[in-house]
Amino acid sequence: MKHKLKMCLITSISVLFVVLIVFIISRALSGELKKDFAKLTGSKSEKEEETTVTDSFLLSDTIDRQFLTINPNSRPGTALKKVNAVVVHYVGNPGTTASQNRSYFEGLKDSKDPNVGASSHYIIGLEGEIIQCVPLEEISYASNNRNKDTVAIECCHEDATGKFNEKTYSSLVKLTAALLKTYGLSVETGLIRHYDVTKKECPLYYVKNEDEWYGFKLAVEAAMKAE
Repeated sequence: MKHKLKMCLITSISVLFVVLIVFIISRALSGELKKDFAKLTGSKSEKEEETTVTDSFLLSDTIDRQFLTINPNSRPGTALKKVNAVVVHYVGNPGTTASQNRSYFEGLKDSKDPNVGASSHYIIGLEGEIIQCVPLEEISYASNNRNKDTVAIECCHEDATGKFNEKTYSSLVKLTAALLKTYGLSVETGLIRHYDVTKKECPLYYVKNEDEWYGFKLAVEAAMKAE
């Protein structure tokens, strides 16, 4: 009798072991094991950040999601609980690419200066490429006292005038329109410049040329209606 019970126990354990192995293999093949591990450790891969956004453009492959490492100087991981505006910036460093500016933000994690802090949710490059550096559910360090309730877009520019070329401009219009629609914001009250927060001349071209800023807002409004 004891021998039979022992055999049954061994058989049961063997079956459970086989089932466990099959389960692990199937989860690994489907990519779910990686997600489960992330949940247990609290870590997230660059491409697997959770999001509540449903806009097709914001979720499309048009946007290259290269999230910064969580750190005190460029991505603190602080929740962005409410979005009241989209803020347009310019990088202020003529001729640099979106990738180079993203690398600058990432490199700030190694800074020992407690007063250093800079990042942006998005960077738009000279070829119109869009890199997302910070998830929309978190704040970025771009707009001073408005970090807590805004989404920031940094734009690359070719020269010291700060004027965006056609490719950068086109991507900026599309991205801004998608964000305003996502958060139910209007062009009139939900689209601002860094200048409107601190009086810093950023984005320079749209501070020096108010009519061009107005024209940009009209282009965004048209894009919102067209979608």
